[in-house]
Amino acid sequence: MPAAPAPARRRLSPEAAREAALDAARTLLVQDGPQAVTLKAVAARVGRTHANLLHHFGSAAGLQTALIARMAESIVGTIRAAVLRARELGDPAEVVDLTFDAFGEGGAGALASWMILSGNEDALDPILSAVHGLVDELASGHQADEPMEVETLQLVLLALGDALLGNAMARALGLPRGAARGAARRMLLAGRATVSDAAAVLTPAARAEDSR
Repeated sequence: MPAAPAPARRRLSPEAAREAALDAARTLLVQDGPQAVTLKAVAARVGRTHANLLHHFGSAAGLQTALIARMAESIVGTIRAAVLRARELGDPAEVVDLTFDAFGEGGAGALASWMILSGNEDALDPILSAVHGLVDELASGHQADEPMEVETLQLVLLALGDALLGNAMARALGLPRGAARGAARRMLLAGRATVSDAAAVLTPAARAEDSR
């Protein structure tokens, strides 16, 4: 019985081909880790040639940089929505969880660290740039013990460190796996509690004077 003919390769626009490659790279990252995000592996997954991906990304580092930039946009968009909800509810738990998930389960922390160790010192630039823009947007009206920039720095460093060492550190110290998340939540709540407590003890006259 003759073998079935191979399916014809679907012609994609340059932008669609690029997006398909980034989708495949994200899947490889989550399934197999950052070391699996290579031009060869992505090309095989999307049915393209190595040369085709070289045309779009220039190198494996270019592919990884494009992937982390797209992930940064998604991460920041999700965190932005969570921050706005947290302001209404007064509970930063969702912000913490989404940030930790993005760097951990989403693979952004592992990919950025892999790229840095591979000599790409600018690997975090897309994430930092996106987060900086988010901080500038959300800082207006922010009330907490620490400036928004400091809170963001603390949260991102905690999430990144947890993605890389959280499991091993928690096990070595005899702590629950979610101990770092709990610390991050308490950190954000403490700042808000300080501001809230200070406002609560002001007399109406003092509030009027303080608002001038």
